[in-house]
Amino acid sequence: DQLTDEQLFWRYNQASNSIAVIVNHLHGNMLSRWTDFLTADGEKSWRQRDAEFEDNVRSRAQMNQKWKEGWECLFHALDSINNSNFDQPVYIRNQKHSIAEACNRQLAHYAYHVGQIVYLGRMLKNAQWNSLSIPKGGSKAFNNKKFAKGKHDGHYTDDIK
Repeated sequence: DQLTDEQLFWRYNQASNSIAVIVNHLHGNMLSRWTDFLTADGEKSWRQRDAEFEDNVRSRAQMNQKWKEGWECLFHALDSINNSNFDQPVYIRNQKHSIAEACNRQLAHYAYHVGQIVYLGRMLKNAQWNSLSIPKGGSKAFNNKKFAKGKHDGHYTDDIK
């Protein structure tokens, strides 16, 4: 939300990725990994991974739709996990994983790319960037505010971003 449309498509150089390209890659990965999560290999034959890194996203709306579709696919797959299938193996590129291993693998992958998106946003906005967590230099004030709150039923109240 903090970036202009132009900034979503900015690339440092030809070898780097724009935010839109990173979102496109996440979309392709998520659809491949999470579609038929329990019954088919996570690397689908229809996936065109190399094309995910091409400039084929043309608008903020298209990028946002891909972001939404990817996460919806992931959460739909996670909703399918239950006590009766939790011990079932899943495969990614013909490599056997437990469900927990597959989820952790993807969590690390997505965190890596979301970190890239945030870093690009911070570079592009510079001093106008609104921190998504505790702003640089703001730890002491944040902690003072948190520890100044009283206890409620033995637990600190919490309203972290």
